[in-house]
Amino acid sequence: MTKHTALARGLGLLALLSAACGGGDKASSSSASTKFNADSALSYARQNVAFGPRIPGTDAARKAGDWMVARLRATADTVLEQTWTHTTADGRKLPMRNIFARFRPNEKNRVLYVTHWDTRPVADSDPIESNRTKPFDGANDGASGVGLFLALADELKRLPPNVGVDLLFVDGEDWGEFGPPDVDVLIGSEYFATHLPSPDYKPMFGVLFDMIGDKELRMLQEVNSIKAAPEVVQRVWAQAKEMGYEEYFSPRVGDTITDDHIPLIRAGLRVIDVIDLEYPNEQSRSGGPNYHHTTNDTMDKLSAKSLKVVGDVAVALVR
Repeated sequence: MTKHTALARGLGLLALLSAACGGGDKASSSSASTKFNADSALSYARQNVAFGPRIPGTDAARKAGDWMVARLRATADTVLEQTWTHTTADGRKLPMRNIFARFRPNEKNRVLYVTHWDTRPVADSDPIESNRTKPFDGANDGASGVGLFLALADELKRLPPNVGVDLLFVDGEDWGEFGPPDVDVLIGSEYFATHLPSPDYKPMFGVLFDMIGDKELRMLQEVNSIKAAPEVVQRVWAQAKEMGYEEYFSPRVGDTITDDHIPLIRAGLRVIDVIDLEYPNEQSRSGGPNYHHTTNDTMDKLSAKSLKVVGDVAVALVR
């Protein structure tokens, strides 16, 4: 999925000196582990992968989308779908589907959580050349976010949040080519950014969760996020530190990443990217194993412990 990356050096923690969100906006935090069920999150990710690669326009994508909607209708207060046809640069017609699940939909103070649910059509970064035209499971790059969100929906159903919460599953993030120029990528988030739920839709803050199931979890602070919404980066990383998760939410500045937060930022929403692009670890940058966009992105690479860390933080931010 991702994404153009350029190593950001010298930024340090400068952006985190910006003022945090105003006191009246922030949901109360918890210093203890929440009741987020990571085993359920891992199970949901596994069920998602079992449909096959969720490539837009395929039967697997249709069935997986129907399954997600059915699960969410059992937990969320409102479930909306955005469906449209995207015409690719080469003239192909692609059916697209965003899924938008809302908790406390009438609450003015809202938090937006975003993940993508599609998989890239081909494993074009696979170390084996013959695999580079094949589809792949997308266990971390796609299903981990779905698993996280479905388990999060279960928890928000069990104990409603202190604020309104929107879970947005976007389609078509990984279809085309990340540039520059970017071609036929971030399709669902671009569509949502120009078709907001209401003209005055303005959540207090938003968080994109992407590739968050890796067994060797470590999220760095993404540069576009620091530039666009430093107070949201501060809020999320401070919450993680308070919960004892500083090992996983590193204070280091990482890459500049083109991801689904970018169209939302351009639309005026203060959304950051929580992502572990070093998959499986930092050695992926320098010739070590790299599972991103390969047939090695499989369920055995995911960890309930990692999903628990991210799920706990996501829950605490809205409680």
